[in-house]
This record gives sequence, structure tokens and C-alpha cells, in this order.
Amino acid sequence: MSAQPNSADLTAMRQQQLATREANLPSIKAGFFDVQSFELLQRTSNAFSRSDLVPKSYQGNLPNTMIAMDMAQRIGANPLMVMQNLYIVHGTPGWSSKFLIATINACGRYSSLRYEWKGEPGQDDYGCRAWAVERETGERLNGIWVTWKMVKAEGWDSKNGSKWKTMPDQMFVYRAAAFWQRAYAPELGMGLQTTEDLEDTFDARRGPDGAFSVDLSDLKPAAPGVDTETGEIIEGAPAAADPDDAALQQLEQQGSGKPAGGFQPTAEEIAEASGQQTTTSRPRRERGGMGIE
Repeated sequence: MSAQPNSADLTAMRQQQLATREANLPSIKAGFFDVQSFELLQRTSNAFSRSDLVPKSYQGNLPNTMIAMDMAQRIGANPLMVMQNLYIVHGTPGWSSKFLIATINACGRYSSLRYEWKGEPGQDDYGCRAWAVERETGERLNGIWVTWKMVKAEGWDSKNGSKWKTMPDQMFVYRAAAFWQRAYAPELGMGLQTTEDLEDTFDARRGPDGAFSVDLSDLKPAAPGVDTETGEIIEGAPAAADPDDAALQQLEQQGSGKPAGGFQPTAEEIAEASGQQTTTSRPRRERGGMGIE
């Protein structure tokens, strides 16, 4: 008679069978488009959203965390690093420039980004461009020049609180790197702009009548809400209404009888709201029967 296997042998056999079965299972990649991938993404994101190490916009916020996890997977980056460097500016997501630079340097297809300077500081021709060498071909890839002339023409240095006034060389590096990434490695940014780009610009929206308008509230930083009883700042509370905006809306209602939401500011009003200085004088004109300077 053959000897009966003991309990230790049976346990070893079961473990071997289980290991073989798991090895033969198809690998599952976290994602949105099938049940198993979605469940894996949801479980992983749930663990991250419970951590105090992630930014507050992800703590307890499973949808935000799942989106960040998916983006991290697509570009091959650490999920926590993605969450720390993905910001919302005027309702639009954007990467920090330093994160994009790090992503380019770590992708392995190019040498580390380098920066070339020209001109005299403070002069219109003073500027910077980014460049790197493609490892596969050895070709040097040059970005476009970012100069003071471009900065002034685009009005990037005219907004209130602009970093172009306090740390211009750092902003030259960030903007040059962003231009280089869009030209040679757009897939690394996944179509998103940098936060510096979003802070320097604002979007005009085309209305049903074909006219463009800008929401003045997008040009102002959100003021934190304050608890009147405790004096504590309330995160996520809506900002108080700006008296200047209310006055502009009242003028529009009185003049045209249309809702305030249809107000479309002039170019000068947009410039004033964003801290820009206009160089040409504007004659006094009438709007809705009332003179507006």
C-alpha cells in the first residue's frame, strides 16, 4: 500500500496549485472601462483617499483620486507625485512646471532639459529657450525663445501678483520648458497646460450671438469664507460678491433690461480687472443711457 500524504504535504500541494492558478490569471490593469479594472482602481483610490499625506482636494474624495490615479498610470508616474502637482486654476486642471520638467528628465527618451540664455537682463531681447538631446538619434531639440518682448506683448507681467515681477528668470525657465514639452513630448502633459500658463492667461468664451466675453470672477482669487462665530476660515466656502462686479451688473440691467449674466466687459475693463495697464486713452461713451468712463 502506498503511504498516505500527511497534512504538511497536502498544505504544500494546495499552495503550489494556488500559486500556479494565480500565475495563469490574466493581469489586470486599473482603469475605467471594464468591471475588474474599475474595481481595482476604486479599491486602490479608496486607500489613497483615506491618507493624510495626499492633498486635501483628494482626502475623502474618491472621484478626484480615481482620476489622478488613472493619469498617473497613463504617464508612468507615482500617484502621490501626480496628486501633489495637479492643480485647479480658474476651474481648469494644470500641472506644475517643475513636475513637467521632472517628467521629461525621467522619461528616458531625452537628456535632461538645459536652458540657453541671450540678451541683457531687462532688455526686450533678453530671454531663454529650453533644449535637450534625443537619445535615440543624438539630435539636439531646441525650444522656442521666450523673451521679455513676448512677455510684455502677451501681458504676462501685467497681472496683479505676477511672478514675472519678482522672479523673472525662474518664470523664463518654466515657460521655456512648457513650450519645449508641447513641441516634442506633448503626450507627457496629456494635453494639460501648466499652472503658470493658466495663471498668466484667461479664456474668452463665445456666446450664442458670436460675441466673446470673459467672466471677471475668473480673474480674481477666491476669498476664503469666514465663520462669523468662531473666526475660523472655512475651506471651500464661496467667495463674497465683489462690489465692483455688482455695480457693473446693475448698470447693465438698467441700460438694457437684460439679465446681469449677459454682461460682456470691454477690453479696458478686462485689463483693469486683471491688473493690466492700457496704453491708449478711451473716449467717454454712452451705454444704456449712462456715461461710463
